[in-house]
Amino acid sequence: MNRSSWWGQAIWAVPWLLFQYFPIADLVTTDRPAPARWVGWLGLIAFTVVYLRVIGRLGRPRALRPDFVVMTSLAVALVVGFGASWAGLMIYVSAAAAAALPWRWVWPAVIAAALLCLAVILADEVSGQLFLPPLCLLTAFGIRGTGYLITVNRELQEAREELARNAVTEERLRFARDLHDLLGHSLSLIALKSELARRLAEADPARAAAEMADVEEAARRALAEVRDAVSGYRQVTCAQALAEARSALTGAGIDVRLPDRVPALPGTVDAALGWVVREATTNVLRHSRAGTVTVDLAEDGVRAVLTVTDDGRGAHDPVTVLGTTPGSGLAGLRERVGALGGDLVAGPVDGGGYRLQATVPLLPVSVTA
Repeated sequence: MNRSSWWGQAIWAVPWLLFQYFPIADLVTTDRPAPARWVGWLGLIAFTVVYLRVIGRLGRPRALRPDFVVMTSLAVALVVGFGASWAGLMIYVSAAAAAALPWRWVWPAVIAAALLCLAVILADEVSGQLFLPPLCLLTAFGIRGTGYLITVNRELQEAREELARNAVTEERLRFARDLHDLLGHSLSLIALKSELARRLAEADPARAAAEMADVEEAARRALAEVRDAVSGYRQVTCAQALAEARSALTGAGIDVRLPDRVPALPGTVDAALGWVVREATTNVLRHSRAGTVTVDLAEDGVRAVLTVTDDGRGAHDPVTVLGTTPGSGLAGLRERVGALGGDLVAGPVDGGGYRLQATVPLLPVSVTA
């Protein structure tokens, strides 16, 4: 058991040390030789330290360990040697037995502790402490119940962690199966047609070119299928995309002006605007030759408006720059924003530069027939 877990288990038992008021009061008020006082103080301190170590095993695997034997021996010696004022130490022995001993030894140890406590009290004729032996039994019952709750709680926590690990493993297996199913056929087809085209390259160039066209089409189709498959795994937030944009554009020597804060947005809106920022950043880096990029983000409780403006060439060709294949570029952004009931506008700015603006409602769009 590591030190932190030991303290976590033992710290709750510290308040119960109030029963040591009686032996401490006895050491302070009873007239004894100095060596006897020193023995009492050192014995009580040693007993307390070992007791906290033993009680710290509550809820852990049970066994008769040397620390329990040392603690019990100290308690018996102190109780027998100093009398009824120290009989309360048997309560701690009962608690430690219920916390750490194997179940078949718990009640024999608890009953023995209660009987010793009773015998010392009767021997000294201190009737005012007759409540201590029953308290030994009650303490053992309480500790046993507490230990059971701790054990059950730990088992539930371990089961929860195991379920989480299994869920992650299952998701990985599902994703691997999906990719295998998506790519297995396409890659096999690409390999076969590429080999055929290589063989036909000299004998029949026209046929080889047709086969390579099929390879290109198969590759594009496979790429689109993979994009669809992983779209749920590539979630991006607007704040994350803005941070990435700052890093990428600054590294390219472009001055970046970003919003002072990113408002709290619904998850789907946040993700869609994050993709807008990411695509706009890619566009600027590849094609705009801009010196400054400004990103504005505002929301009025009804809709969110994201605007990305640069001072680059301005006349970007959406077909060349952002592409028209669904799922990527400008067309992909319009699909994402349009699915939320929003609108995407892109085009050159008067006086130079380029602007990309996405407007997305914050509330779900109701569709009427």
